[in-house]
Amino acid sequence: MKALAMLLLSLSMPGARVIPPLRSPVDRSVIPQARKGGRWYFAQNGHAVYCYGPVKVLSQPQGGIQRVATYCQGTKPIVPLMD
Repeated sequence: MKALAMLLLSLSMPGARVIPPLRSPVDRSVIPQARKGGRWYFAQNGHAVYCYGPVKVLSQPQGGIQRVATYCQGTKPIVPLMD
């Protein structure tokens, strides 16, 4: 009974509260780069591509024309588009 009274008394005192542990610091200097002005397109190979540049029409050696997206992410800077 005496131990229970001491526990209740110690919890009721303002300085006896348990302080939560401090969080580790977060590095705020690394800011993810936002995409600016890009758009998703459907490529001729069936995949979606994200490109920043305008869509252009190029003439083909066989005599036709082809729409392409420019400044795309990935390994190809110009991607043929599905019509």
